[in-house]
Amino acid sequence: MMGNLDPSARVAMVGVIPAQQAAVGAISSGWVDMRNAFEMLATLNIGVIGAAGTIDARIEQATDVNGTGAKPVAGLAVAQIVKAGGDNRQAAINLRQEDMDKNAGYRFARITVTVGGAASFLSAMLVAFDLRYGAGGANQLSSVAQTVS
Repeated sequence: MMGNLDPSARVAMVGVIPAQQAAVGAISSGWVDMRNAFEMLATLNIGVIGAAGTIDARIEQATDVNGTGAKPVAGLAVAQIVKAGGDNRQAAINLRQEDMDKNAGYRFARITVTVGGAASFLSAMLVAFDLRYGAGGANQLSSVAQTVS
């Protein structure tokens, strides 16, 4: 245990899909290099889903920061969330380095959310844990406005 460290020293917000009314189609965070963290957690926050709408989310992997060879990470997708009972829900997907196709050179990850049927309110975040180089604050998105201890 690292009880004397603030959680923000061990965790970094590294990818985001900002809160929005997302149109039908796919929306993704930026690509994040898995060499910098031991694990990541993707969180999905769903507000109101449009009439007859659906939400799918998955982790994708690529060989570089430009998304070369992008493909889903096997087994890392949430079951489809639908309008009936789906409003104001959350989902989480765990990602470990060993989940990636490292032998084929895949080391970049992102969360992709696909909205079907009707525009829906949502946001998502990709958080890195136990960073290899430096504290969380030194590795997170430049859009993070504040970290308070």
